[in-house]
Amino acid sequence: MTYLAKPKLHHPALPKNALGYTRRDYEGAISTLCAGCGHDSISAGIIQAFYELDIAPHRVAKLSGIGCSSKTPTYFLGNSHGFNSVHGRMPSVLTGAALANRDLIYLGVSGDGDSASIGIGQFAHVLRRGVNMVYIVENNGVYGLTKGQFSATADKGSKSKRGAINSDEAIDLVLLALALGATFVARGFSGDKTQLVPLIKAAIAHRGAAFIDVISPCVAFNNHTGSTKSYDYVRDHNDAVNRLDFMPTRDPITADYPEGAVRDVVLHDGGVIRLRKLDADYDASDKVAAMTYLESRRAKGEVVTGLLYVDAASDDMHAAMKTIGVPLNALRDADLVPGNAALGDVNASLR
Repeated sequence: MTYLAKPKLHHPALPKNALGYTRRDYEGAISTLCAGCGHDSISAGIIQAFYELDIAPHRVAKLSGIGCSSKTPTYFLGNSHGFNSVHGRMPSVLTGAALANRDLIYLGVSGDGDSASIGIGQFAHVLRRGVNMVYIVENNGVYGLTKGQFSATADKGSKSKRGAINSDEAIDLVLLALALGATFVARGFSGDKTQLVPLIKAAIAHRGAAFIDVISPCVAFNNHTGSTKSYDYVRDHNDAVNRLDFMPTRDPITADYPEGAVRDVVLHDGGVIRLRKLDADYDASDKVAAMTYLESRRAKGEVVTGLLYVDAASDDMHAAMKTIGVPLNALRDADLVPGNAALGDVNASLR
């Protein structure tokens, strides 16, 4: 039996932040993702970040598209505003919401399929416009909901669970975000909470488009072709009245290692990802150097994690458009219809 509701009662001595909220107040529904999924670790990082920053949940608007990653807003900040949009269209919906009410903190959660394929155009424009938001991509390199096809971020030469080799070049969302004008660009690993939580907190505090690409292993597609215990083999050789899925329990993959170090992380399917954490003296203010560093490390098969670039003097879309300080959804009729004199001034400015 599965319980999707958490008990409302909790221990009265749970630690509270400056607002009087416990960490439980930042949680959502119980996750229905596969046990051990990296996405759940990212949700835990988001919960921890907002709890530690003393941000009231109702001040946050969380938006997503379609995919395993886009299900995750259900699992955190249950008392915040939320909107699940159509596939790849989260950025435009978030942009409209941000224009209407600038007083909320906007968090967009997406996946490598949602952002790097069908939504790549939306990804590009929300970053170049400098929408004041935190944009998190939960990147696992596969289409999890449609059973493990390569996504646009899958590395060239990587092998699928059915043995197919990816012949296409991967889209590096971090390099793309740098080129498009994001003023805060970082990469994290779902299993490195020590690094991920501060990155999320810094992105929340940043004014402008803050992008975090989080490498998040998928635990579902690790059974291999030829195994008589694989899901596909059993389905092909079993005349069942129901089509059922069972996902074995997997422990979350974690990696705790020092700054400047390289760590090989073994995934559930036996694959290895090589992570390099930035040095403590890395200069995150040089965009060109960041792009050069990323390419040089990628040539060595390394995935760089940490804060790669930040513009400390950045502005956002509201500053560029010279919108008023009052949220648009709070304007009164008198503000929206200022009279003939104001209309005359507008017409004169266009002549």
